[in-house]
Amino acid sequence: MPTPVTISLDAMGGDHGPSVVVPGIRSYLSAHDGEGVRFLLHGDETQIRAHLARCNLPADIIDIHHTEKVVAMDERPAQAMRRGKGSSLWNAIEAVKTGEAGGVVSAGNTGALMAIAKLILRMSAPGLERPAIVASWPTFKGHTAVLDVGANIGSDAEQLVEFAIMGEAFQAAVRGVARPTIGLLNVGSEDMKGNEQVKEAHAILRDGPFDLNYHGFVEGDDIAKGTVDVVVTDGFTGNIALKTAEGTARYISALLKEALTSNLQSKLGAAIAMPALKKMRQKIDPSAINGGPLLGLNGIVVKSHGGADAKGFGNAIRIAVDLARSDYMSKVGDNLGKLDAVFDHAKSAAPVGETIQ
Repeated sequence: MPTPVTISLDAMGGDHGPSVVVPGIRSYLSAHDGEGVRFLLHGDETQIRAHLARCNLPADIIDIHHTEKVVAMDERPAQAMRRGKGSSLWNAIEAVKTGEAGGVVSAGNTGALMAIAKLILRMSAPGLERPAIVASWPTFKGHTAVLDVGANIGSDAEQLVEFAIMGEAFQAAVRGVARPTIGLLNVGSEDMKGNEQVKEAHAILRDGPFDLNYHGFVEGDDIAKGTVDVVVTDGFTGNIALKTAEGTARYISALLKEALTSNLQSKLGAAIAMPALKKMRQKIDPSAINGGPLLGLNGIVVKSHGGADAKGFGNAIRIAVDLARSDYMSKVGDNLGKLDAVFDHAKSAAPVGETIQ
């Protein structure tokens, strides 16, 4: 029997609120084994029940926690932290802290989600300033986890190793990879290349006491090749790589559309090829895979795209369920403890008057 799990949902978040969140539950149940999964829906009860009636979902798997308060999609994180208590977003996250739920999914304001989740759940590692955002990147071999893709602009060596630990546990939990390979994104594969933070992280991952399948340095083209299962980088570089890939995917799609609508013969061919073309777009665009976990928190938080459809939201639910049912949290905790020991030993071994950066 699958492990029972409850997922907390911000029913009012995103561009469409319960009109996508509720059908998203139905999509998840249709596409995956939903046995043992229950849902806490936070938001306007009248609206939620209207959509539940249309979707004909089993009443015994749904609990509604009513609130009329909503964090707006354009609300600043600082304002959301001050005024968000009692909102659907706040209450959905708090359900994870109290143990009512094993994970939370929201399509709401990204900055507010990150700020409130950090405030309520706290970080699992002292050195992390913000949670790391992981992207499931389509490759020739399946999907590679890339992190961070925008939350932490600058990262020191310790934080890069933390990303590796979290990314490895995520890929094992969500993709079922037994021993995910890990690569550190760099400008070359040679040991002498890269900045000091990258080279120090490389040495720790290579020589540290972690049970990690560390591959070494990888370059930008290795991401799409699927050279490794997890690619680690700072949020500045990761976000540029992600936006570049998304822009390239849109550019290729636009070129194909232009070519396939240039004349009647091309349009007839396009109609026949459309299913394959849509599948190709999903293969080359990292943003097509909905559901980005915020890793590094003391709890499971998954961000859905604000404009996601029901199928996309259902996929975000799947990721939250997989993480909640896995040993992700304990595995990360064990290896973060080993990392602390590595840095404590380095500090104690440093000559008097010197500090470990």
